[in-house]
Amino acid sequence: MTEAQNTTVSTGTDSKGFSLTIYNQDFAVVREQRQIHLNQGTNFVRYEDVAAQIDPTSISLKSLTAPNGVVVREQNYQYDLLSPSSILNKSVGKTVRFRRVNPDGQIEVLEGTLLNPPTLNSYKDHGVVIRLSDGRIVLNPAGEIELNEMPEGLVSRPSLLWKLEVTEAGDHTAEVSYLANRIAWKADYVAVVNQEENQVDITGWVTLDNRSGATYLDAQLQLMAGNVRRRVREPEEFCCEVTADVLGAVEQLQFQEEAFFEYHLYTLQGTTTVRDSETKQMTLLSAAEVLVGRKLVYDGRKQLQWGESAPGEGGDTQQGKVSVVLELLNSQENNMGVPLPKGTVRVYKADDRGNLHFLGEDSINHTPRNEKVRLYIGDSFDVVGERKRVSLEQISERVTEESFEISIRNRKQDSAEVSVVERFWGDWQILKSSHEYSQLDARTVEFTVAVAADSEVKITYTVRTIR
Repeated sequence: MTEAQNTTVSTGTDSKGFSLTIYNQDFAVVREQRQIHLNQGTNFVRYEDVAAQIDPTSISLKSLTAPNGVVVREQNYQYDLLSPSSILNKSVGKTVRFRRVNPDGQIEVLEGTLLNPPTLNSYKDHGVVIRLSDGRIVLNPAGEIELNEMPEGLVSRPSLLWKLEVTEAGDHTAEVSYLANRIAWKADYVAVVNQEENQVDITGWVTLDNRSGATYLDAQLQLMAGNVRRRVREPEEFCCEVTADVLGAVEQLQFQEEAFFEYHLYTLQGTTTVRDSETKQMTLLSAAEVLVGRKLVYDGRKQLQWGESAPGEGGDTQQGKVSVVLELLNSQENNMGVPLPKGTVRVYKADDRGNLHFLGEDSINHTPRNEKVRLYIGDSFDVVGERKRVSLEQISERVTEESFEISIRNRKQDSAEVSVVERFWGDWQILKSSHEYSQLDARTVEFTVAVAADSEVKITYTVRTIR
């Protein structure tokens, strides 16, 4: 009996269930259990219906029935799939026939030896060349192609082939695990600001994108948030649209969060089906009446077109925009307190008619509990800033003194509080200032000024810098 005749074939119909751990780095750990009958001695098992994007170096097979009774001697990953091109590529030197209808309506058959693989690579089609029995060479003959036999080594679907040594015969529950690429998740958040603009209602969504080449039916799903070190991979864009039938049932799905090593793990309560070539959304979290603060920030130095300039460089006057920033604390006391995976936060507010309007969006990094979330969502329409250098004196080769005037103009009908941020290079010292300031770090200070309706406030200061 040949190896092929002695091979046990296991397909997806033998599956007893999946469990997935999906990482936000475009890969997942896939675990599947199947019932496989094994005989005592050497067994060959073909394990079909694995992900097309499997990492073959990560495969693990374990018998849960008899962990010490099954040993893997050889493991092969077969992925040369059946297709017209692959069949012809493996038929070079063999007899082929082309059946075609000539102008008289008669069926004509050309029979000869295939001389070349029609597709030498995936980028260029080289066509077909055959040599007829009389020695003539025919290029790219038209018609239906017929072969005498199927070439060896082609499979209809990606498969794993094991050579196993078995000491305990019978039905084994085998658990197979591997890494699959091109399956990812990301977090998106929707924040709705109340009328008083002091609270937000936040909903977190998980978006799954499965392009791994396999469907995982009724899978136990876990999501890993954090930066797990793995070999460098080229980033790929998220694709596909969310189907409406998926959105209809999201409210029934909830995740349980827990710390895991130096990361965070989100486990779905129950199971879900993750189909190949599908994008799916599920609710991650929901929090109401979260206290939020709105802040107007003018950071003129950071807004310079060509980046921050050293003293004495760049233009003397820059007009800039005043940023709108929302800040909230991710704490249990603030109705949150769940570690937030990185993602995009989109902010809305309803008008007096109840119509929601988009206010802006920003991305957040992984945010632990009890840390502040800071969202830059846009620029103020009615509050503008202007930064002007009014004097520059070179005290010595390394010492410079500069004086600045920062104007904040409020054209709204109510007052506004604006935080003015200034940044410095080298060793610096503010010699005099028209307003009090606080030092945020070694190179940054902040002035906080109240600007009355339809009025202007000017901040002036002189700084000495040593380079």
